[in-house]
Amino acid sequence: MNVVGKVSKNTLYIFLDGELDEYNATHARSEADKLIDGHLACDRVILDLSGVRFMDSTGIGFLVGRYKRLKKYATPVFIQSPNLAADKILSMSGIYSLIPKL
Repeated sequence: MNVVGKVSKNTLYIFLDGELDEYNATHARSEADKLIDGHLACDRVILDLSGVRFMDSTGIGFLVGRYKRLKKYATPVFIQSPNLAADKILSMSGIYSLIPKL
């Protein structure tokens, strides 16, 4: 799992690439949290899932954890570009009520 951050127009984009599952979640969580903590001045965070090829319930937990972390800072977070399979899982889980999809 690769986690890359980019700031553009005061928005932190976090690009996830790989499988977001139990095996990779710890690394993804650590890297995403470093990016969030290093860019607290950003107005919002967008989690780009275009590179996520597989996600299980651990991935949903990852997303909820980042939502809770950002909520402490009053920073809105959004999901961008999930593939069809991930979008179906995220829709069924109800996560879009917490983290809207762009």
